Amino acid sequence: MLAVGIVTEVFGAHGAALPGFDLALCADRPGPVPTDCGVPVSITHGLDRLAGADLLIALPGAEFRTPPGPAVLDALRAAHGRGAVVAAHCVGTFALAAAGLLDGRRATTHWRFAELLADRHPEITVEPDALYIDEGSIVTGAGAAAGFDLCLHLLRREHGAALANGVARDMVLPSHRDGGQAQYLAAPVPENGQDEQLAAVLGWVREHLHEPLPVTELARRAMMSKRSFARRFNAATGTTPHAWLRTLRLSRAEELLETTDLPVEEIARQVGYGSAAVLREQFVRRRGVPPRAYRRAFARTA
Repeated sequence: MLAVGIVTEVFGAHGAALPGFDLALCADRPGPVPTDCGVPVSITHGLDRLAGADLLIALPGAEFRTPPGPAVLDALRAAHGRGAVVAAHCVGTFALAAAGLLDGRRATTHWRFAELLADRHPEITVEPDALYIDEGSIVTGAGAAAGFDLCLHLLRREHGAALANGVARDMVLPSHRDGGQAQYLAAPVPENGQDEQLAAVLGWVREHLHEPLPVTELARRAMMSKRSFARRFNAATGTTPHAWLRTLRLSRAEELLETTDLPVEEIARQVGYGSAAVLREQFVRRRGVPPRAYRRAFARTA
């Protein structure tokens, strides 16, 4: 039920300011489908509904160890063959593996079942620590709440950061999480209110991206030593302050490129890079294209 809720929330209605999607839940046998929380989901569409879909997401189920029936596997292969994006959340990855769509590719699933996936399908390179793996027309995601990361990544990739950020804000979620599944194997323990101090500092950072923001300054604002701050930061976010800040700067730069006509030099200044050249270097390294090419691809038009 969590997976159904994640997909229907991300691709559901978010108000007039954000575009909607034509979303349908499908099954090989339409009708009531039991869920793990005891409330059945009424499925009205069969596999024929998949024929015109641009995106298919295979959701996890309790019987994932048994391959889906031939009709489901054929529908997945047919969708991929005609150019649709085929994705999977959590152990839904096993369905894509059974269809042969992951052969020779990298993939991920819930960390608890990554070894099983690798044992059953040695032709797949399983990356158990990743929140999601993007192989172009095939995208796989980790388990549970990582379904949000998968869906938001698909929104960002196809429609740009502004839309993904808007949907994330509507759901009160971060639009992007650094780190991988390893950070969630054991929950960090709060230490004397330091989590609240850290959250306050991160909120302050978002309002001061145009400043240099060295780690020593962030630690001072959190009233911690630099070493304690770095340790606390990693426990809370799964990444380093430097990597988190870089992601935040680039995400904000994406949004400004999409939604404003500001020169790249001014955008670089607003997100805290010393020059347009530095922003371009980071953008090419992390996004694969220079800022101006990104703007041409995603900028809003009249």
